[in-house]
Amino acid sequence: MTTVRKGQAPARLERDEFHRKFIGQFFDPAFDAVAGELAKVEEIAWQAYQDKRKAPRTVKAGPGFADPDYDLSIEWKQTHDRLLAAEAKQKDPRTPSRVLVINASARNDGTCPSEISKTWRMTNMAKEVLAAQGMEADVLDLSRLTSDYDRHIHPCKACVSTAMPLCHWPCSCYPNHAERQTGDWMNEIYERWVAAHGIIIMTPVYWYQTPSTLKLMIDRLVCADGGNPDPSSTQGKKPELAKKIELDGWDYPKHLAGRAFGLVVHGDVAGIEGTRRSLSDWLNWMGLVDSGSFGQLDRFIGYYESYAESHEVLDRDTNFQEEVRNVARAVALAVQDIRSGRVIPPDARLRDPRPK
Repeated sequence: MTTVRKGQAPARLERDEFHRKFIGQFFDPAFDAVAGELAKVEEIAWQAYQDKRKAPRTVKAGPGFADPDYDLSIEWKQTHDRLLAAEAKQKDPRTPSRVLVINASARNDGTCPSEISKTWRMTNMAKEVLAAQGMEADVLDLSRLTSDYDRHIHPCKACVSTAMPLCHWPCSCYPNHAERQTGDWMNEIYERWVAAHGIIIMTPVYWYQTPSTLKLMIDRLVCADGGNPDPSSTQGKKPELAKKIELDGWDYPKHLAGRAFGLVVHGDVAGIEGTRRSLSDWLNWMGLVDSGSFGQLDRFIGYYESYAESHEVLDRDTNFQEEVRNVARAVALAVQDIRSGRVIPPDARLRDPRPK
């Protein structure tokens, strides 16, 4: 058994510091009228923090889990059950083909920029093509992280780096009610990935990288690649148990394998090729299926031109618009081929001697 290393975690908050953080949420003087009520809520929150009540509402795991009597978070169990239902529907040949189209730009006209993104326009181009192909297009607009009230994708806590079985599918790190790490959008996003037969990611380049909106989701999808669907097997987050399970032999299940994917990456100065390659490598690693040369696109829009006129540049670049539509067409064709059995990814018949 390997050693579980300790000594990094910061000290727990003292009462005064907890009060400062809690009450800072209510800076608006309109809350002064309910100061007494807030003090009562704060005391309850303080007790939850002290007692580390991560999952205050639980349900027995039940049949099919390593420990049927283990107390699972109700919220985790509900997400788990929805993923099972979505997977069953996705595999049913009678259901319509569904493609998840992800707009990764952080910009929309409901927040500071006050203007839609070019990526959003490309997303709608793809949506129209998919509809014409008779497919359902599920649009996931990650810019809502910047414009919606209290919407979050919390960061990955890197449980997988302690041991793969400690990383649960779906993620069980959130919600953590003791730390007020709640309202995690990923519980819905996991279900939308599982329900899809194809994935198209539309993204701009921010400083040679994907936007943080997209990277947050990518990191939290690590549990889809080798994650443990049974938190009772590790009694929640017990690293000693997880390390033993991994060392005894872990098969690293690829929960999203077999779905087709396409990519549109655009920028105005640099970084498009590297970003497109890193996204393609990531999706291939998870076992998704490349839709071919027309299914991946990286292009500049208004190379070294003004930001102010970039929408007008996109208006004029009708070839680029058609290339975006071709990405959607390529994914639609790949989905049709995979679902009909005409195309079987070659690696589906092979065994990886070094799974991870």
